[in-house]
Amino acid sequence: MLQNEAKYALGEVVRHKKHPFRGVIFDVDAEFSNTQEWYDAIPQDARPRKDQPFYHLLAENDESYYVAYVSEQNLMLDKSGEPVTHPDLGDLFGAFDGRSYPLHVDLN
Repeated sequence: MLQNEAKYALGEVVRHKKHPFRGVIFDVDAEFSNTQEWYDAIPQDARPRKDQPFYHLLAENDESYYVAYVSEQNLMLDKSGEPVTHPDLGDLFGAFDGRSYPLHVDLN
């Protein structure tokens, strides 16, 4: 059985290493758990390993808000100290403390 320990926690603000977006982690998969079609849509030379944590983000860039699914190898902590302005943040998290957002919902 694979046991991958996630480097990042729920509520942390992270940014993508290669693409210009950042977001708040709201869920973590211990390893890849999306569709093969989604994975195959990534150019082969850029595909991340499947045997690592993958993070669900409430993401934003300069143009839009969306949900992103990103491998751990492609993330880094966002050290800007700036809040994320995704409109769905309030559904899951409390106020930004300068580094992360505390959960304010019960998880199963």
